[in-house]
Amino acid sequence: MVIKKKKEIALLGFLVLLLFAVNYSFLDSVLKNFLKENGKFAVVERVIDGDTVVVNKTSVRLLGINSPEKGEMYSDEATKFLKELVLDKKVRLEFGRNKYDKYHRILAYIFVEGTNVNLESVKNGFSNFYFPSGKDIYYRDFKTAWKNCVEENINLCEKSKDKCSDCIELKKFDYRKEVVIFSNKCDFNCELTGWKIKDEGRKNFVLPKFVLKKNSEVKVIISKEDKENNQGELFWIRKTYVWTKTGDTLFLRDSNGKLVLWKNY
Repeated sequence: MVIKKKKEIALLGFLVLLLFAVNYSFLDSVLKNFLKENGKFAVVERVIDGDTVVVNKTSVRLLGINSPEKGEMYSDEATKFLKELVLDKKVRLEFGRNKYDKYHRILAYIFVEGTNVNLESVKNGFSNFYFPSGKDIYYRDFKTAWKNCVEENINLCEKSKDKCSDCIELKKFDYRKEVVIFSNKCDFNCELTGWKIKDEGRKNFVLPKFVLKKNSEVKVIISKEDKENNQGELFWIRKTYVWTKTGDTLFLRDSNGKLVLWKNY
């Protein structure tokens, strides 16, 4: 049994490498079928929030998504949406490369009668796509779902109606050096106080009282040391990194939480 399992894992590893080497869509199907056969069935006993449930008295964190925290915009709606799809239902759990996160929660994609529930949350604007451990075979599906959500302009994907939302452009996004530059292309000043810069996960920076003057730019720098902001620079003070090496997304939202722009790498 152990030898058979090792062979299956070795085969999976080979297929993953081959997938990224040639990028054939039929290999996606092969891998997804492999994972399907190695999944686990369970009944969802409780829904904690928009991206966490409980099965067999154990917390399961949904892979590929990040929904709003309790108290944030669309948190209640995301939780209700998930409840309607999975609560008290028999689901199939499909695991990723890491079965547990640092909080000892199981990491899994949840399927109900063949429907990827995690993906449905992104499609309906109750989560953004989120791949902190690296891109997997479902990554393209989730990114496409987010793009479509933005086009449909719903929930978390709804575009800002602030008059400055069309003025602010992302001039530079250096995720390696963790420096971001925004410019104001309009001929009037833009009040950006309370606007938020966010990654795919929980890291976010709420802009202090700040006005970006007309036809000018501001540099946002991730700093481990306390520094005083000035007109040309804002410092996001953090003890650790913001942007992951395996791929991440920058989201800029206005003071009402509406989407201004996003950039992925």
